[in-house]
Amino acid sequence: MTLSSEVSSKIRDYRPRLPHRQWGPVAELVRATVAATAPATCYAAEHLLHVIGRIAVWADRSGLPRDPGIWLRTETIDAFILSGCVEVKDSTVLTYRTWLRRAREALVWVQRGEAPPARLSSPRTPQPPYGAGELARLRDWSNHLPDQARLDGLALMALGAGCGLMPGEVPPMRGSHVRVTSGGVAVLEEKLLGRLVACHSDWEGTLAELAETSGPGFLFRPGRKVAAAKNLVSSWPARHRPHTGLPPLSARRLRSTWIVGRLSEGISPEAVASAAGMASPAGLAGYHHWVPPLPRAEVIRLLRGRRS
Repeated sequence: MTLSSEVSSKIRDYRPRLPHRQWGPVAELVRATVAATAPATCYAAEHLLHVIGRIAVWADRSGLPRDPGIWLRTETIDAFILSGCVEVKDSTVLTYRTWLRRAREALVWVQRGEAPPARLSSPRTPQPPYGAGELARLRDWSNHLPDQARLDGLALMALGAGCGLMPGEVPPMRGSHVRVTSGGVAVLEEKLLGRLVACHSDWEGTLAELAETSGPGFLFRPGRKVAAAKNLVSSWPARHRPHTGLPPLSARRLRSTWIVGRLSEGISPEAVASAAGMASPAGLAGYHHWVPPLPRAEVIRLLRGRRS
């Protein structure tokens, strides 16, 4: 595939708002990389110029060789996302990472003629939900932790058991992402998650208080300097272990607790799957064996339908 004259001109004339001493040494390599990879991606050349230019300048300042193959290594991209994008909004950081990974795949294709590996995934086996007694005791344990640890524990529980968030969705959540309606319902920022999530009534008061305390800061572990980091969620329970007789706190088990709880309340699988961020109710299959059967009277009531 070849570039149009318009795209070629954009690449040739691109000048970021950076001092020449930073941009000059990597400029031609950035332009050449975008010219080679842009035709093999679905992204606009100016987007690739921006993000590849950023990682190139960051890599140069970090002492890495001036080599696009090194700039676009997976480990370099991850390091750039964690330490080179501190001032960038969470959603934009995720977009940068996607652009850079697709550019890497395109570069491998151009350099070696190798097609990118198929992005295969298999569904993870769901973790069992907490029992009602376990969850209540974990909540009480979290409430008695000192200072910031208490707020972090409650935030993890409210976002997991109260909202059903995936572990990776917990770190970006800020107090400003929680809207409390006049009726006291805590609703999460729909644009950030890409779906409608309302906190369960058992946790909405806790989440509202945490949001008011956090303000524009992160709800979970607000003292951190990066929006996301590897093991950010899992490392907290590793440092804060409940007393004997209680299971450790797990973001995946909290999410399972939310899913099984909503299904047990008779909420339609379509609504639960949508709020959980699943593509279809088929994603709930692994959770159904934990959902107890409805009482006979409730089954009759549901089958009878609503009276007009």
